[in-house]
Amino acid sequence: MDKFNLNELLIIAIMGAIGLAIKPIVTPLVHIISSPLMIPGGSIAGGIYMSWIVLAKLLVPKKGSALLAAATQALVVLFLGYFGNHGVFSIISYGLPGLAVELIALLYNKRNIIAAIIHCIAANMVGALLIALVIFRMPTIPLLISLSAALVSAVLGGLLAWGIFIEIKKLKIIKVV
Repeated sequence: MDKFNLNELLIIAIMGAIGLAIKPIVTPLVHIISSPLMIPGGSIAGGIYMSWIVLAKLLVPKKGSALLAAATQALVVLFLGYFGNHGVFSIISYGLPGLAVELIALLYNKRNIIAAIIHCIAANMVGALLIALVIFRMPTIPLLISLSAALVSAVLGGLLAWGIFIEIKKLKIIKVV
């Protein structure tokens, strides 16, 4: 925690909080599409949720920023119990996508549109895979369909994160280094 200043910690916490705040808005809309297809809504909406973890990494390009944003989400969900009914598993299901972003950033630590998309793909695929296997125990074909939806959603989420990052830089809302 010593490597982050207060401003950076606030940005990380805000990105994690926004990711949770949009969940109750996006989820019902996505279920309109996903329910008839029998695909978990999180696979499709996940790209939007994960874009905020990626945005935390873009705005605070230090090791651990995405993991802290994801941990913020995990702890809020665990303590409030509002956004899911997975109990203690929420720490894993919310935390591992942030860890995935951090691991990919070790290999490809750039701030560009490709990195945003790759980071979002890593986060969403990990999240979708965890839920599909551990919670839903999906068989192979539905799992592949779910992961395909998660991939498309993650690309869109990466584009969203990059677009917001560019606007923040342009408008100078947050000092971006």
